[in-house]
Amino acid sequence: MGGSLAMALRPFTLHLTIVDRDPETRAACAELADFVTDSFAAGVRDASLVILAVPARAIVQLLQELPIVRPDGCAVMDIGSTKTEICRVMADLPPQFESIGGHPMCGKEISGFGAADADLYRGQTFVLCDHAGTTAVLRETAVQLITHIGANPIHLPPQTHDRLVAAISHLPYLASALLMRTAAAMEDNRAWTVSASGFRDTSRISGSDPQMMIDILLTNKTAVLDQLAQFQKMLTAVSTHLQNEDEPALRVWLTQAQSEHQHYKEIKTGS
Repeated sequence: MGGSLAMALRPFTLHLTIVDRDPETRAACAELADFVTDSFAAGVRDASLVILAVPARAIVQLLQELPIVRPDGCAVMDIGSTKTEICRVMADLPPQFESIGGHPMCGKEISGFGAADADLYRGQTFVLCDHAGTTAVLRETAVQLITHIGANPIHLPPQTHDRLVAAISHLPYLASALLMRTAAAMEDNRAWTVSASGFRDTSRISGSDPQMMIDILLTNKTAVLDQLAQFQKMLTAVSTHLQNEDEPALRVWLTQAQSEHQHYKEIKTGS
């Protein structure tokens, strides 16, 4: 995500610094950036805008370090997958810092700079979360940045963001992982041979980096647990219909899902 953002922003920046602890990543992006370092302090020393593109708990840690390594202050933005805790820490920064939370609603199940794509954000929704430390100037700067990379900004309160993404991002990952583990538990490789696009598409995000997903799930635990409870309620209902061979109830349940999917497509495509 960070590499894709750096690629997308490069044409619009006078100076680009990339900070990364991995020497292979630093070597790979050497020609992209004006300055590449493994030192957070060196990377933010003269930056007018710092964008934190690491897992959510690492973002919190870096925000806590920022007043020490950059005591004169700067503008800060992040692209972490959860927002409530990050925005709380941002709001507690000293007054010389202005900050705004961000989350681009896109990505890949593979990670690393080798997977970076300058067009990753094009046409995608990019959530911005204001808080007490967000200024009108920074809000406008963030909107301009998002527009430059071809994304579509939307403003949400941090808690609303976390509640929504628990349902449309974090729960789907768990459902995908459950599907993969259930199929694998058969211990019959013929399942993979006969699988088709339905299994491929539904199981795709189970290939996401586990450590990244652990970070996301733990920083949005309450909202994810709420959605898991709702999921279990729905699963129990359809299981009961099937167990009872209640065809009318099963038809109503599945028809409602089909109708809701059509509504989703209409809202998403604007048609």
